[in-house]
Amino acid sequence: MATQYGISGTTAKGIAASVECGVAEGGLAPGAALPPVRRLADELGVSPGTVATAYKELRGRGIVVTRGRGGTVVAPAPAIASRRPPKVPEGLRDLAGGHPDPALLPALVPPSRLSPGARSHRSAPRLARLEGAVRDWFGADGVPVEHVTFAYGALDLIGRVLSVELRPGDAVAMEDPGYHHLLDLVTALGLRPVPVAVDGEGMRPQALEVALRAGARAVVFSPRAQNPYGGCFSVARRDALAEMLRDASDVLVIENDHASEVAGAVLHTVTGAGLARWLHVRTVSKYLGTDLRWAAAVCDPVTLARHDGRQLLTSGWVSHLLQETVHGLMTDEATRSLVARAREAYALRRTTLAAELAERGVASHGASGMNLWVPVRDESAVVNGLRSYGWWVAAGARFRLASAPGVRITAAGLDPAEAARLASDFATVLGESEATYGG
Repeated sequence: MATQYGISGTTAKGIAASVECGVAEGGLAPGAALPPVRRLADELGVSPGTVATAYKELRGRGIVVTRGRGGTVVAPAPAIASRRPPKVPEGLRDLAGGHPDPALLPALVPPSRLSPGARSHRSAPRLARLEGAVRDWFGADGVPVEHVTFAYGALDLIGRVLSVELRPGDAVAMEDPGYHHLLDLVTALGLRPVPVAVDGEGMRPQALEVALRAGARAVVFSPRAQNPYGGCFSVARRDALAEMLRDASDVLVIENDHASEVAGAVLHTVTGAGLARWLHVRTVSKYLGTDLRWAAAVCDPVTLARHDGRQLLTSGWVSHLLQETVHGLMTDEATRSLVARAREAYALRRTTLAAELAERGVASHGASGMNLWVPVRDESAVVNGLRSYGWWVAAGARFRLASAPGVRITAAGLDPAEAARLASDFATVLGESEATYGG
């Protein structure tokens, strides 16, 4: 056995709980081998069938994977909790978090009129005025707006939809590299992420076709500001994906337009292309406030009924106080002006850094959004090298399934005047890394 962690239990659930505890506490690291079924059964004094049932449960929940003759091992990203980024070392400039510039966010002031406490919010879960504003917001970009719903953030909404639509073991086509919280969410739901390569125009049609042929039951992608690669759909890419997805009428298509107003790119949505099952979701955390855990979505009627039915049994509704706050900001002219300035600033900061890197022979990707993805040979060497110069960037491992290594740089708070210094330091570190690790 490749680990000294002692698995215990006399029932399948007890054994599974023991393994999960070991993973959560670090006693069983990613890649650690579990004992063969018969050996563990002998050690615990239970039947091989009991151990096999425990391992099956752990596989279904994304905690372990089976590698044929390689046995059962802890998953590379076990679905215990989302992979948290390492703490930013003291004194370093944080360019790893993916957060907006606080100076470009409006002040969050709760509404003076609070919702009456003694009434049924379940009978009217969405404020009519906010729902109307959402229809105008989505409709202006050509997204169908007949069916609207709200949730506590995009992950809350996407997780709820996937949990009612799919069953453990079902495959979900995911961007690779992609948003790590989404990758972890899919795994935590017991679903199987299928990597789909991306480029500067978003998800690649040929790679999506492979995933669909492999049995993907759902597809999750970003039409712009793809995180971390920065891709955005062109008209041609949107059309190619839409044509392919129209033929897959049993596949749920989830379009996550998370940066919307500050993406720095026009939206080319697949949602108006005659798809049978679809959902388009947006949040406001990137440009109205990271504490505004609110998302709006439009979707087909079946998806709406299933989402809202499950929501009724869980959170019930989204806080009307939160809805009032969001509506106040969305309809405030000063806030709209600030959002426009933020959109321009993020585009300038992103393109300036990309140009400075290119001038030094460093290729990067970031056609939209707040981040740049820079391919590297050794992520740790580059992250640690930049640390010595005072910069902290994100290693790409937690964003990747099968794609090549890289690092993500969040340029949202990087003043253009600083871009040249960062690019120079990056080129130096990259040269040192290639000399050390073989080019």
